[in-house]
Amino acid sequence: MDVTSQIKNNLISRIESSKDLDFLKALQTLFDTSEQELYQLSSEQKEAISKGRKQIKSGGSSSHEAVISEMKEWLLKK
Repeated sequence: MDVTSQIKNNLISRIESSKDLDFLKALQTLFDTSEQELYQLSSEQKEAISKGRKQIKSGGSSSHEAVISEMKEWLLKK
């Protein structure tokens, strides 16, 4: 039996034998929270992320050094 299966079986056994309602509620909250997205993103934000990932894959990104150089130039013009 692999480690994952052992842990699952151990947890199932401990949950089944538990009479502690607070503990069980805490576990339920933990499971509910882990199943939700960490951040709730709008459809516009999700689209912007998708667009950025596509740009990176197609080579449409700049190096850190290039961005810093461009920002320095922009600041000097101010």
